[in-house]
Amino acid sequence: MSKDKKKESNQKQELSEWQKRNQEYLKKKAEEEAALAEEKEKEKQARKEANSKLLEESKKSSSESDEEASSPSKEPSEKEEKSQKDDRKVKEEKEKKKKEKPEKPEKPAKPKIAPVHIWRAVSILVPSVLVLLLSVYLLTPLSTIKNIEVKGNSNTQADDIKQASGIQDSDYTLALLLDKETYAERIKSNHWIESAKIDYQFPTNFTIEVKEFDIVGYYVSGEEHYPILSSGTVESTPVDRLNLPVTYLTVTFNDEQQVKELITGLSSISEDIKSQIQKIELAPSKATADLLKITMLDTDEVLVPLSELSKKLPYYSKIKPQLSEPSVVDMEAGVYSYTIADKLIEEAEEKAKQEAKEAEKKQKEEEKKRLEEQQNKLEEERKKLEEEGNQNQTTRRSSRR
Repeated sequence: MSKDKKKESNQKQELSEWQKRNQEYLKKKAEEEAALAEEKEKEKQARKEANSKLLEESKKSSSESDEEASSPSKEPSEKEEKSQKDDRKVKEEKEKKKKEKPEKPEKPAKPKIAPVHIWRAVSILVPSVLVLLLSVYLLTPLSTIKNIEVKGNSNTQADDIKQASGIQDSDYTLALLLDKETYAERIKSNHWIESAKIDYQFPTNFTIEVKEFDIVGYYVSGEEHYPILSSGTVESTPVDRLNLPVTYLTVTFNDEQQVKELITGLSSISEDIKSQIQKIELAPSKATADLLKITMLDTDEVLVPLSELSKKLPYYSKIKPQLSEPSVVDMEAGVYSYTIADKLIEEAEEKAKQEAKEAEKKQKEEEKKRLEEQQNKLEEERKKLEEEGNQNQTTRRSSRR
């Protein structure tokens, strides 16, 4: 017996805090249930006593009513008295049987689990199940299935955009969904792409929507036309001439810094003026190294510094109505205009002067060269004479000896 008691005490010591609290809770619950059972038993006893009193009162009242009924009438017959006694006995026996029937014992209430413990179990089970399901999903081929569609591209191939995004077939679909912005930012590494966005459609569909830079003009080198983008980048691959638009702006220089400055300046110019430009070329002067010569579709020419393009070129729209024939609008220093015919005459005169200067310079160079040749010949003849004289002197000296 002592050994059993020791085992029980050891088991009690080994109980956890939660088990101890649970035992205390069950003990209190049992005590409450016992108290409730006692109260119910007392209530039943009181009900039984009340029922017995009511039965006695009903018997008394029935006997009194029988006496009253028998008083005015003649004495009842023996048969009637026997029947009444039998009825009373039957009623009494029924009441005794009812009293003697054992009451059904109430089922003991099951101990309730505290809500705190339920929430603790749920908080552990739910994440564990989710982690398990996610692990199983990532181990299956379904985790890498994705359908990618590219929209908004006209000058770039869909495969080039996918390659720029860095999305691989082996990448998890979940990783792409959670990091869409990073993949979209990578697409902008393609010089054609201005902006990109990735949209997701359940279950594994992705749509890459891109916006390309506009083509502002074409850099012309010989017969080749290279697109100039609104970002200032010159495309390295020429365009097929059959794919060129009806009217377009051509640029004859491709210096990266100058092209970017040109595109920045044109971005602030109205569409009305830009639509009239046919050709832009560098025409540096002694005073202005970045002077541009802009040829319009109506053959008008505008001379304007590249650094002041956005500031001065808008004045062309005010000067244009005043021009009655093809003219040159010079904006290098101020803003004034003259006809192209005057310019041609001036250029012809300037050319003639230049040619005259070059001819005069050439004539002087030829004269100088001729004089130098004559001097060289004279110098050679003088040297020959000196050599001959020296030889004669040596012969004379030798003959004298």
